[in-house]
Amino acid sequence: MHIGILETGAPPGDLARDHGTYTAMVARLLGTDHHYTSYDVRAGTLPAAASECDAYVVTGSAAGVNDGLDWVDALAAFLRSARGHARLIGICFGHQAIAHAFGGVVIKAPQGWGLGLSRYDLTVPVAGLEGGIAAMASHQDQVTHPPAGARVLASSAFTPCAALAYADGAALTLQFHPEFDADYARALIAAHTAPDIGDALRAAAIRSLDAPGDNAAIGAWLNRYLATGRVT
Repeated sequence: MHIGILETGAPPGDLARDHGTYTAMVARLLGTDHHYTSYDVRAGTLPAAASECDAYVVTGSAAGVNDGLDWVDALAAFLRSARGHARLIGICFGHQAIAHAFGGVVIKAPQGWGLGLSRYDLTVPVAGLEGGIAAMASHQDQVTHPPAGARVLASSAFTPCAALAYADGAALTLQFHPEFDADYARALIAAHTAPDIGDALRAAAIRSLDAPGDNAAIGAWLNRYLATGRVT
C-alpha cells in the first residue's frame, strides 16, 4: 500500500538525530510492507490529489488546530477532499485535525497535560488489545465533541475521546502516540519546555514508561484498518 505521511511536526531540538523524524517513526510502526511518501505540511506541501496515495497518516505536532495557522486550514481542506477516497489515520494532533476538519470540537483541555504512558478502555473488542490500551500521551488539546458519524473507540477519565472511528471506514484516529518508543518518549518528556509541566508531572510521566506499552498491537490494528477499512 502507498501511504502518504502528512508530517505536521518534528521532534524538538536535535532529537530527530537520535530517534528519527515523525515520518520515520510512523513507517517503523506500520512496517516495511508499505511504500511511503512524506509531505511537509507546515511548509505548504500537500498531495495534489487524494489519489496520490492509498492512505494518509497525519502526524503529531506542537501546533494546535485553533492556532489560526494557514497550513492547518489547508490540511483541513485536503482531508475533506480525501474523505472516502483514501483511508485516513490521525495520531495526536492528527486525531484532532481530522475531527476539526469534519466538524468536531477541539479545545485546550482544562484538566491540563496528558503526559506519559496512559491507559485507555476500549468500547469495542480489538484483537491483541483485549485488556485495553497502554500508550504514550503528550497533549494538552483534546477532542471534546466528535464529528457527526464518528464513534468513540477508546477512552479514559482524562481523555474521553481517545480514539475515534468514522462512518464507512473513512478514518481511524488516536489521541495517543503508538509510534513513540519508550526511549524517544523519555527524551521528549525531558525536552518539554511548556511552563505548565512541573517537575512532579515530568518525573511521574518518565516513571510511567517503565511499564510495557502496546505499540506493536496498535500497529497491527492500524494495519488491519488500512487493509480492510474495518476498525474492530
